[in-house]
Amino acid sequence: MSGSLSTDSWDLHRRAERDRQRHNEKVKEVIRKNLGDLVSQQDIITAENGKIIKIPVRGLELPRIRFDNNENERVGQGAGGTQQGDILGKAGQPSSGTGKQASQEPGVDFYEAELTIEELTALVFEDLHLPNLEERGVKQIQAENIEFNSVSRRGITSNLDRKRTLMEAWRRNAREGSPGWKVRKEDLRYKTWEAVTEPQRNAVIFAMRDVSGSMGEFEAYICRSFYFWMLRFLRKKYTSAEIVFITCHTEAREVDETAFFSLGDSGGTKMSEAYKLAIRIIEQRYNPREWNIYPFLFSDGYNWGDQECVDLMRDMEAYCNQIGYGEIASDTWNQSSGFAPLGQAYQEAFANEKRICLVKINNKDDVWPALKRFFSKYPEVQEMETS
Repeated sequence: MSGSLSTDSWDLHRRAERDRQRHNEKVKEVIRKNLGDLVSQQDIITAENGKIIKIPVRGLELPRIRFDNNENERVGQGAGGTQQGDILGKAGQPSSGTGKQASQEPGVDFYEAELTIEELTALVFEDLHLPNLEERGVKQIQAENIEFNSVSRRGITSNLDRKRTLMEAWRRNAREGSPGWKVRKEDLRYKTWEAVTEPQRNAVIFAMRDVSGSMGEFEAYICRSFYFWMLRFLRKKYTSAEIVFITCHTEAREVDETAFFSLGDSGGTKMSEAYKLAIRIIEQRYNPREWNIYPFLFSDGYNWGDQECVDLMRDMEAYCNQIGYGEIASDTWNQSSGFAPLGQAYQEAFANEKRICLVKINNKDDVWPALKRFFSKYPEVQEMETS
């Protein structure tokens, strides 16, 4: 009797791939928990496509058995009489390694996870949606993803369809009178693909920005940060969506994207002019019966004519899918959770309106919660989660 032992190298390869994927998922989980800090970083906002971003991640350890460091007589031995939920002991806290004083405590291992700006963008956008999207007009657009929906006799090796190849080989061998799996060149079958079109509903987003003199450097930076991610989100998930850029002080202007992000701040504040211009553009170019409409305005909340803004927003509410107002904290209000005068007027007028979404941004970390609040598929659920 004879036999042999062999190692299935393909099985080892699959296990290695599963371990790699599991590790990557844990890294992504850590990054997801820190998106609030990441999305507001200047170097990420200005990064170009393809750029590698390095993000510090605390070291991940595989589960293993550790000996008790309390120097008991036996491993796992306790005093007895414990109940469920009792705390048996606390391990010492590792040192952060910061500061100039010497320490004998162990530090925490960190390493830098590398992601492309596209991979980070995918993590940011995976849970974002245009809320209350309705069947208003449909466009057939070219999808970014391709579908492997047919089979060819020619192709590249990486697209070889093993199952279909073996089935063809079996059929041919059976016809020739010798059933088996011997594969010839004519048996090879390759997966082929085509770019497909998919329907997308018509949607227009109004990006409106307060450029008055009261918008300081911090307010302008937060405004640009939010709209930067909003544009990336829309162009990734809603490629057919149209975006209208409006800047406003005492007068409102429709501008291009470059001017929208680069204009300085000067003049007085009259945000009702931004709403009036948006309404005129809707009447001229975007029939509400054919378009999903989303106006967003960012301001510091100091405005002439708050009631006029409330009246205009109430008019727009009748045909807009959602109206967003983001208030960026000024020196007076940055320590308060309450809104400035314009935001207060909106709160009082639209306290129970689900299609009016108000957010307050006190610091850079609030940009990510604001994105989630504005672009939750079900805003009322998001409201409960963040309250």
